[in-house]
Formats: sequence, C-alpha cells, structure tokens
Amino acid sequence: MRTFAAELWVWDARRSDTWTFVTVPPAVTAAIEDEADALGPRAGFGSVKVEVQVGAMTWRTSVFPDSESGCFVLPIKRAVREANGVGPGDEIEVGLEVV
Repeated sequence: MRTFAAELWVWDARRSDTWTFVTVPPAVTAAIEDEADALGPRAGFGSVKVEVQVGAMTWRTSVFPDSESGCFVLPIKRAVREANGVGPGDEIEVGLEVV
C-alpha cells in the first residue's frame, strides 16, 4: 500500500462539503497508472479501483483523473472525515492500493 499526505479540498462545482477530495501526488499517480495499465482497460472516465485507508477506516472506491492537475483525485467520504475529525483544508495521511 502506498502512503502519502494530502490536503482535503472541496470540489468547486458543489458549494457544500459533500464532495471532498485529496489530490494524489504525481509520483503515486504515475505508479497507479502503471499498475492500472497492466491490469487492462480502465473503468468509466479513466477511473481506477482502489482500496483506501485513512486512520482506522478502510474502504474501496475509485480514483479519477483530473485534467487540471494531471493527477488522480480521491473522494474522501463524509463518514471518514467525521470519524477522523478532519475537514477541508486539513492534511491527512492516505494509504492507497490498486485493486
């Protein structure tokens, strides 16, 4: 599992904290792309299925390519943010693995 620290941010198109993400760093994005390409065609929108760990919580979701940053973005659901006492602007530690 790859680990990295990233800041939580809110998707500007939604004016609430419902859609909160972290941007996956370039080096981790490149490694995910390599792994995903080896597994075959990607899912819709170029997404890649991953298992994520933040604090004591682990779940499965997808990362999505972001044309603006050139990196993947990872949605962080409300239950995870609440359980870890974090919100937009906070930096969190993320563990991520392609599944």
